[in-house]
Amino acid sequence: MELLHQLIDFIAHIDVYLQKWVLEYHNLTYLILALIVFCETGLVFTPFLPGDSLLFAAGALAGAGSLSLGLLIIILFVAAFAGDNTNYFIGNFVGHKIVNAKRQLIKKEYLERTHSFYEKHGGKTVIIARFMPILRTFAPFVAGLGSMTYRRFILFSIAGNLLWLYNYWISLRKHSHCEAKFYPGGFWHHHPFPAPDDHRLSPSSFLI
Repeated sequence: MELLHQLIDFIAHIDVYLQKWVLEYHNLTYLILALIVFCETGLVFTPFLPGDSLLFAAGALAGAGSLSLGLLIIILFVAAFAGDNTNYFIGNFVGHKIVNAKRQLIKKEYLERTHSFYEKHGGKTVIIARFMPILRTFAPFVAGLGSMTYRRFILFSIAGNLLWLYNYWISLRKHSHCEAKFYPGGFWHHHPFPAPDDHRLSPSSFLI
């Protein structure tokens, strides 16, 4: 029960935890961010991790000069892409085990239908799911489960992740225009963390 409370507190105050990581672990913060994004996308049992909220909190800290935005985007792409592929291969492995098992938990007919669906609509599914929490965890797994052609999957995975990060970058740019009213240099100007009594925007203002 205590673990559940800690998890809820972590999700609810991700911006506070992220600031602590930057102050305590410095560049290791990038690795922590990569692991969270990878697990949210790559492990079918961790769809609850705060992917989007984490990204915008990290974007706020990049705007404050505590993280490198360019390095952040590269690391996020690698982590998300690796997560997609890991989940695909887990689903593919499970799918083959189910097909070859003597006692089938899922009918082979259902897997064949899933394969047909992903061959026709898999590209759109993989791309759209990238923008939707929880679904982006299950879409690669189901694509592997239904044996979607890997070449098609990897192409749409790359496209989906690039569009996702481009949308992320555009969102940060929009926030930067609002922040420019408080920060003379806007998002692209480096600033320290706001003081407790400072009324400028904080990382929590980026959370969605």
